[in-house]
Amino acid sequence: MSLNTALDNAKFSKFHRKLVIGCMGGPLLDGYMLSIIGIAMLGITAQFHAGELEASLIGASALAGIFFGAILLGPLTDKIGRRLMYTIDLWALVIASVLQFIVQDATQLIILRFIVGLAIGADYPIASALLAEWLPQKRRGRMLGMLILGWFTGAALASLVGFAMAEAFGPESWRWMLASSAVLGVAVLAMRHGIPESPRWLLNHGRRREAEHALHTGVGEQVDAASVLAAEAEAAHTNPATKVDFSLLLRRPYLKRVVFCSAFYVLQVAPLFAIYTFGPVILASFGLGEGNLANLGSVLINIVFLLGCLPALRLVETAGRRPLIIWSFALMAVPLFVLGFAPGAPVAVIIACFCLYAFFSGGPNILEWAYPSELFPTEIRATAIGITTGASRIGAAVGTFMVPFALHGWGIGPTMITAAVLTAIGWLVCLLMAEETRGLALGASSTEQAVPARSTANAPL
Repeated sequence: MSLNTALDNAKFSKFHRKLVIGCMGGPLLDGYMLSIIGIAMLGITAQFHAGELEASLIGASALAGIFFGAILLGPLTDKIGRRLMYTIDLWALVIASVLQFIVQDATQLIILRFIVGLAIGADYPIASALLAEWLPQKRRGRMLGMLILGWFTGAALASLVGFAMAEAFGPESWRWMLASSAVLGVAVLAMRHGIPESPRWLLNHGRRREAEHALHTGVGEQVDAASVLAAEAEAAHTNPATKVDFSLLLRRPYLKRVVFCSAFYVLQVAPLFAIYTFGPVILASFGLGEGNLANLGSVLINIVFLLGCLPALRLVETAGRRPLIIWSFALMAVPLFVLGFAPGAPVAVIIACFCLYAFFSGGPNILEWAYPSELFPTEIRATAIGITTGASRIGAAVGTFMVPFALHGWGIGPTMITAAVLTAIGWLVCLLMAEETRGLALGASSTEQAVPARSTANAPL
């Protein structure tokens, strides 16, 4: 039995459950830290007398940091391992979170938010790659999709914590809001304690004994780790592995996959992050309350985003990746167009449109984690995830940066139409480029031979 077969066919166990929870901690922190800033913004701008430019930079700086963290630290993760980076990035995040409490001006806060983004950006390729390389084939899509539940849980928690702090202590409590993420960071560090390195990565780097120990720690009750790694050693002796060149990402089919994953990721998260970061401001533009009251609307939308992921977690394994993402983008665009063309609609219609957009975004939210993890081999998986994540965060940063100017210069209607057009372009990208990886072993879905896109564009969900 090969190592890939042992991992792909393993039964989902307590170890896998702990691994999923530990990996969800990164997205949970991401959702919390990127959402709490929108609630803290009122107090920040008042204390630092920040104008539109500074407010935009504060909102977008973490996203820019995620870009550089993912792009630069993804390749480093492929070189030095998932587990080491898994811990370093969280300590950096905790320290930067604490320092936000003592900033003296907007510039210091922008710098710290950028550092926070670096740590978050590093965690995306680390957690995704490590989880994909351990998960059994039958549960891989669903469990990778579970990572986004951590994101929306963190975002919803941030809205509740921010609302409670603002209600009890006023906008001046923004320092406590931002520093509160350090508590979550320490909790995630505790959850990740004892999780071993990926045996696929260890074996690819010639560390057979460590791979054997990691396999024994993870699924040793299901397989004979020593026999599996002995068989791998014999296979490697018979068929020596060729050295992997990272320029592989520039060749077929991986270049197309990088373009696809980056494009659909950008076109989905640019409107989503803008809505998240400036959710209270956008809701107030529709006349749905001012100040802290609008934060309750954000809590509702956060919960619906979370609920939208639940049916998608099932559909990703039953209907497949390709039909799920195509139909999701199509349905996401509709309520955004309604909001754009009818910004004066009744309150019930506006709330319903935001909730429908949030609900239908479940498919792409799940596949942001599954597709990049499945379409690239172990040797370059974290690098590819880093590239796609980095590209998406540049799009999200631009969208977030532009929201205050768009609301001021265009008004709420044209701003929402722009978001709808971006989403419609995302639908076209998925229709033309999305592949199907459902039911394939990780080694098969990431092979150089392109996975054919099944004729499922019109398949019912």
